[in-house]
Formats: sequence, structure tokens, C-alpha cells
Amino acid sequence: MMPTMFVSHGSPMIILQDIPARDFLQGVAAQLPKPRAIAVVSAHWLTRSPAVGSAARPEMIYDFGGFDERLFHQQYPAPGVPELAERIADTIANAGLPVALDPRRGYDHGVWVPLKLMYPGADIPVVPIAVQPHYGPAHHMALGRALAGLRNEGVLVLGSGSFTHDLRRYFGHAEDATAPADVVAFSAWMDAKLVAGDTQALLNYRTQAPFAVQNHPTDEHLLPIFTALGAAGEGAKGTSVHSSTDHGVLRMDAYTFA
Repeated sequence: MMPTMFVSHGSPMIILQDIPARDFLQGVAAQLPKPRAIAVVSAHWLTRSPAVGSAARPEMIYDFGGFDERLFHQQYPAPGVPELAERIADTIANAGLPVALDPRRGYDHGVWVPLKLMYPGADIPVVPIAVQPHYGPAHHMALGRALAGLRNEGVLVLGSGSFTHDLRRYFGHAEDATAPADVVAFSAWMDAKLVAGDTQALLNYRTQAPFAVQNHPTDEHLLPIFTALGAAGEGAKGTSVHSSTDHGVLRMDAYTFA
């Protein structure tokens, strides 16, 4: 059975940088069964209620600015899967969540950045799924529960976000800067709860985890981890498969769930 997964995609510069997280993502395909399709829950698609991308040939979305010009010429031509998108939407609706199909949604960098490193051949179909930042962790856990059956079909449910995400500090640190104490403390707490499968603590991370608000001033980049955990089913626990830091304040951790 396919595990579910969360990866930190960091800034789009990971495509060009020689950093440990890039090396890790390039090695993921060798560690997992080849998916029949990939459902990517992206921190860069924000909607009021659940939405699923159903384009057959999704276009590229360059949803960033101020980075290397080469990033704006990157392509990831993996096909969409309209019929799978429709089934995913039906499954979400059957779980009691309002949902919409978006036939025009392309691949934002929360989708194409990690996938271009993980599966550079772009030969695995992709279905983008949005997050709803005003609903919080419990909603995204429920969204994941609705997607749990995809594992039996060989579909990889991939949460794409960032283990920590304070961009206000990112640009003030060197690429190889040492992680501040608050980043270390928050990440250690999250790791312990994920590995233990302590769902209740995780759902309340914003009040229980040390320095949660400092590391996630807004939490859209952590929400995909709850969907990946939920999609692994009741009692799922996390396994840390990568841990590193970019510019000191962006933790690039990744987990599988089963």
C-alpha cells in the first residue's frame, strides 16, 4: 500500500541550489513504489472551500517574484487526470465537505518545484488539491481522511508545504546559517508528536508547540502535513525521512505516514 508523504518545498530556488533538501527530493523516487498518480495538496493554492484541479493539461504558474530569471522558464509537463479529479471531488463531497472542481487550475510552485526534483520525467499524472487556511488543522485532517482510499489505488497523497515558514527572517540569513533556538525547539516538538502519532497535540499545535506562531506566522504552509497524516488513516504515525535547514529559518523536513 502506498504511504502518504509531506515534503517541504522551500523557496523555488531549491531547483537551482545545491542543498541537502534538493538532494533528498531527487532521491525520493528510489525510496517509494512508483505512483499511478500523485494528488498534491499545495500550500500555494488557497481557497475558501476544498477544490480539486481537473485540467487535462495544466499550465505552469510562476507564483513568486524576485528570484533567478531561470525559474520563470521551468516546465513540468505532467498530465492532469480529469476523471481522477472528479472521483476525488466526489469522495470529498461524500465526506460532507463542500468541494469544487477547477478545470483551469495549473501547477503552482508548491506542485511543480518538488515534483520536478522527485519525478523529473513528468510521466506521472498529477491532481492539485487546495488548502483552506481559515479552517485550520482539524479541517485538513478531515480532508485527508476523505482521501485515504487513494492509497489502495497506488495514488501518492503528497502534502507540499514547509516545516517552518517565517519568510520575514529568511532573507536576512545566509544559506548555511545555523538554525535559531526557536526553530530547533518547534521542529523537535513537531517531530516528537508526528512520530508518536499524537494527533490531538498536533491539531492544537498552535497553542501547544513552542514558538509555533514565530515559525508559522500564518499556517498555510503547515496545513498540508495534516492532510497527508489524515490520508494515512486512523492511528497513522510519521517517519522522518529528511531533516535540514535552508537559510537557518526554513526547516526542510519530510515525513512519510502509514
